[in-house]
This record gives sequence, C-alpha cells and structure tokens, in this order.
Amino acid sequence: MRIACVHQGYELYGSDRSFAESVAALRAAYPLADIEVVLPRPGPILSLLEGKASRVSFEPIWVLRRQALLRLATSGLARLPRALMRAARRLRENDLVYINTSVVTDYTLAAHFFPNKALLHIHEIPEGAARTILRALARWSRAEIIFNSQATRAAFSLHPSTRTHVIYNGVTGPAAPEPVTYDGVRPLRVLMLGRISRIKGQEVLLEAVAALPPELRTRIELRLVGSAFESEERERALPALVAAMGLTGQVSVEPFVSDPSSLYRWADIVAVPSRRPESLGRVAIEAMAFGRPPVVSAIGGLTEVVRDGRSGWLVPPGDAAALSARLRTIIEDPMAWRGFAAAGRARYEALFSERAAMAAIGAVAGAKLFQPDGGSAIRATVHAKTVHTTMDAS
Repeated sequence: MRIACVHQGYELYGSDRSFAESVAALRAAYPLADIEVVLPRPGPILSLLEGKASRVSFEPIWVLRRQALLRLATSGLARLPRALMRAARRLRENDLVYINTSVVTDYTLAAHFFPNKALLHIHEIPEGAARTILRALARWSRAEIIFNSQATRAAFSLHPSTRTHVIYNGVTGPAAPEPVTYDGVRPLRVLMLGRISRIKGQEVLLEAVAALPPELRTRIELRLVGSAFESEERERALPALVAAMGLTGQVSVEPFVSDPSSLYRWADIVAVPSRRPESLGRVAIEAMAFGRPPVVSAIGGLTEVVRDGRSGWLVPPGDAAALSARLRTIIEDPMAWRGFAAAGRARYEALFSERAAMAAIGAVAGAKLFQPDGGSAIRATVHAKTVHTTMDAS
C-alpha cells in the first residue's frame, strides 16, 4: 500500500501539528504502508514525523496564499504546469494521496483526474475572493473531503453530491489536567498563543486589559506568545504597542515555542480573541486538555469547541469592551468558574482527543483505499470504525 501525504507548511503551528497527527493516524491504521510525506522545505515539523513517515520528500508546492496572490498570478503561473505534472505523477503512483488544506493548489487541481485516490482535508474558513476561489477548487477536485468542523463545511457550502465528513482535529494532551490554583488573591495568569496578526486579535486583548480599572489591571498577567509569518515588522510592532498602551508591567511578548506545555501549566485561563472565523480553534482545545478554561470569540468553529458558561466563555469577536468585562468577572469571582476545568477536560476527551480523530481518519482513508468500485488496486476488509464523524453522501 502506498500513501502520500502533502502539506504546505514546515513549522509547528496548529495546521502543522494537525497534519502530523493525520500522518500518525494513517500509520496507526496501516502500519505496513509505505507513507511518503511531501513538504515544501525542511523545518521543525520533521520532529513530529519521525517514526510515522517512511520517508520525507521536499519539493516546490504551489500554495495559494493571500499575501502572494499577485506573484502567483504573474510569475508564479510559469511554475504551475510543472507542479501539476509532479502532483499528477504522485496521484497516479500512489493508492491514496492525502492533501492537507485546500490552498495546496497543484494537488487539488490534479485530483480532478484521480478522484478515487484523493482525500482533501480542509482546515480553513476563507472569506471574500479567497472563499470563491477555494470553493471552486474544492468542487473541481472531485476529491472526497474532510472538514475539521461544521463551520468549515458550512463556509464551503458544496453540492450535496460531494462526499464529505466532519472530523474534529485530534489534539495530543497531557495524561491528566493541571490543578486549578487561582484563588483571586494573586494576579490572574492569562495566556494567548498564536501567530502575530490582526486576524488573531492580539490588539483586541490588549485593549481589553487596558480598559480594566487600574486596581484590576494590576491583578492580571498576560503573556502573548507567537511569531509573525515571515514579517519582522509585525513582530516589532506588538511590543511597541504594549509599551504605548502603558501595559509593560502586565504584558510580556514572547517568541513562538515548539512545545507550549509549560505555558499552559503557567496559565489560569487562555484567550483566543480572534477577529475572523477560526475553522476550529486548536489552542482552545489544548487549553481544555490542560484544564485551562478558554475565553474565545463567538465565531466560526470556536463555538463548537467551547460551551459558554460551562467549559469556558464566548465573547463577541472584536469587542474589547465585552472581553474586558468578562476578564473582570473572571478575576473577581474565581469560584464561579471553578468547575470549568473538569468540564473542559471531559469535553476534550469525548470530542477532541487524538484517539477519537485517529480512529475516524483511519476509517475514512480505509473506505477510500478499499472501495469496491476501483481507484485502488488494493482489496481488503476495513476494520476501522468511524468515531465522531458526520458523513454526507448522495
């Protein structure tokens, strides 16, 4: 059995970790398979693929990124025919090609000619022109599609005849949640993890902290952890904003770390103040796994992760005043949310654990590999069972 897994990244952010977990799921389901991972370049993600991939190949991948649209539409077009040939060859030579995210344009286009072999996993909620383009690509591909949330599937609104599944990302968490120690006496420890960008909402969180009364502002410690994607200017601008808002004593800005476990252990709560729709919300899931209630924007897949008032809190996106008011109640009444940690951990184990996602992805891949109508030379019986997946088929 030959399986190829294609990913557009190479770092250790959420999409990279989700891809590595999908590769692990395929390895667990098919331990004897030859699994080739295709990446655009070497990077930190390789540490997560050890023992899972049979080999890793590096090649140019035609990725549709918003900040590179002009270049892709001009000089980048010259590279597309060769990229399509590489993608078609890999689709032809493998029994299954797992394509991670819809922005991997060359493989999504080539999948149209090998629909029985392509499995497209979509993790993003595009907007505006990007949504139109990526929806058209997904339709053109004729691939079977996995969405990481109901919100993501709704954003693409594909024809009912398209075979789709919803499988929540499986997240590796600690064996047990961390104890809750906040008692309202010491400062509340707030953590925000994520790329530095306007979409993620670092500025909204800073405005919320700045809006607290002075006596409450001193009772909060905020750590903003993350880096900008190939933009030193954004990375310099965030600490400057913290200083300009007079929050240097309460807020620290720290670079991306590959293992955030110690950060979750430090935190009391985790903030995900996204301005635009998150397709799911990996940081919120990780927070619940560690027993750290998340306060998140009520938008996109985040509303599927957090149960408001039970495992965390939902606030209107981009509303610094509402977020500030929520932080105030969290600081002043810690007993009101004492049970959130246990509820969040239980929700994580039921819906978002690595075990649940691995079983579901393995089953979907198996149904495709062993489909009776051809597309793969393999014939076998599928023993995997789909867990926590919603399937739509005409």
